[in-house]
Amino acid sequence: MGNDKIGHHISAQFNQDLQNIRDQVLTMGGLVEQQLEQAITAFTTGDVELAGQVIRQDNQVDALEMVIDRECSETIARRQPAAIDLRLLIAVIKIVRELERAGDKAERIAQMAIKVAGADARHNHHRYELEHMADVIKEMLHLSLDAFARLNIDHVTETTGQDVNVNREYENILRRLITRMMEDPRNISYALDIIWAARALERIGDYACNICAHLVYIVNGLDVRHLSQQELEEKIRQPQN
Repeated sequence: MGNDKIGHHISAQFNQDLQNIRDQVLTMGGLVEQQLEQAITAFTTGDVELAGQVIRQDNQVDALEMVIDRECSETIARRQPAAIDLRLLIAVIKIVRELERAGDKAERIAQMAIKVAGADARHNHHRYELEHMADVIKEMLHLSLDAFARLNIDHVTETTGQDVNVNREYENILRRLITRMMEDPRNISYALDIIWAARALERIGDYACNICAHLVYIVNGLDVRHLSQQELEEKIRQPQN
């Protein structure tokens, strides 16, 4: 399904209100994607200045969340929307919360980047522990936002399906770092910083999956939160009335 059922009302202003809200969500999503990209770069390269930029950008993300929340609430009160329009506005309030949380986690990674930047040079190669996991999560977040932009759920299970790989990689990183801490206690502080960053990344993957679940609610009116991957795929395949 595309966006053909949204933005076709007698009131041109209502059409514009809905489009403005969607555009602002995508603007917010773009900022969070940028935060994540820069946070990972700062972490792997030790760029403290870039990490500081990520931290400062979080205020913009927080401000957008509040603006979008307010506009959704005002639109619901003023227009009394029904069906897909109401689902869109309800889901947008939840989606921007997921994005705000993702921005907070990107900020967390940037904070860890500043901490590890001054670490002993013998630890430098450990910064790259997270690179592959980060690439997968950046793709998940991008695909979830792209699906929202098109209001199309055809490929959301491909996005959510990647979460299993993310969790597996996170567990592998934990095992490797725990082993290093046991081998040499001098590794503990640095390894814990990497674990915090890895945990933040893993959570961003969860938020991307949540965005997909909210999108399914918009399009089909189905609440698919807390379903397994198999249950989600079966639910989406079922014909809708």
